[in-house]
Amino acid sequence: MTSRLFRRTLALGRPGVLLFFIIFGKKLWGALTGMLDSHTASVRAEMDEAARLKAEAEAMLKDAEATRAKAQSDAKLLIEGAAAEAARVAEATRTEAEASAKRREQMALDRIAAAQKQAVDEVRTAAAELATIAARQVIAEGLSAESSAALIDQAIAQLPAALAARRAA
Repeated sequence: MTSRLFRRTLALGRPGVLLFFIIFGKKLWGALTGMLDSHTASVRAEMDEAARLKAEAEAMLKDAEATRAKAQSDAKLLIEGAAAEAARVAEATRTEAEASAKRREQMALDRIAAAQKQAVDEVRTAAAELATIAARQVIAEGLSAESSAALIDQAIAQLPAALAARRAA
């Protein structure tokens, strides 16, 4: 059957083929253009979606760059603030250390002065006691000038031992 149809079509010749294309060509052309139009529409929709996604990505990139720039400036401010605070703390510590050293130095000088005064007072007291003892002996014995000079020399020689005894007590 197909071969008969084919033979008839060939028998008709070229005008039959032309007629075949005229009759069925509109339908084929419509189907082809419909397929091409739908493919074009889908490609156009995909391109529109790609453009939208690209715009979104660019907006996100701008936001990310702005966030990064703000974070960098915040970090820079924090670092500068920390450096300033460290310098302030270092200066305060240095000033406090100098003041503490001066206070300790003054305390040491005060202790030295007090110790010197105490030592002078002890020497005076010991000398006065020895002089009193020597005077009692001179008066009691009625010694001569030579004897009293010897007694004074003896008292002076006993002075270091008397001072050592006072410190030990």
